[in-house]
Amino acid sequence: MLAHNRIAVLHGVNLDQLGRRDPAIYGELDYDRLTQRIGEYAAELELSAQFFQTNFEGELVEHLHRVNDIADAIIINPGAWTHYSYAIRDAVEIAALPTVEVHLSDVQNREEFRRNSVISEICLMTVSGQGVDGYRSALEVLRDNLAAAAN
Repeated sequence: MLAHNRIAVLHGVNLDQLGRRDPAIYGELDYDRLTQRIGEYAAELELSAQFFQTNFEGELVEHLHRVNDIADAIIINPGAWTHYSYAIRDAVEIAALPTVEVHLSDVQNREEFRRNSVISEICLMTVSGQGVDGYRSALEVLRDNLAAAAN
């Protein structure tokens, strides 16, 4: 295992409703299966994933305020908060950990309002439209970033 291998995987509003949402957009996996797959990807990459999901914006902000105690990097899928929550943006900035933004769907080819992200400019990158495999891409970027920072 890497010395700096703890990844906080944070999910925002409505992600707990996967399986009920349009599978053509969000895929077939429910939230439990999604986290299981991400955990498997993390283990393959010698990373440790810890999961958090909430439908309450303030809870996500509070979790981000404490994330440095449990993680070395962040993957965040804020759901709809992506497009307007400056509180979450500020909390990600305060956390000051390497962060990758992930979206299951291809937000750039959806409704106009979904094309704006208030957090993308403070993230290492944004991954969208790859479904669950986008989390693997994010984990690989974070693994490489953490390894480079350790050297």
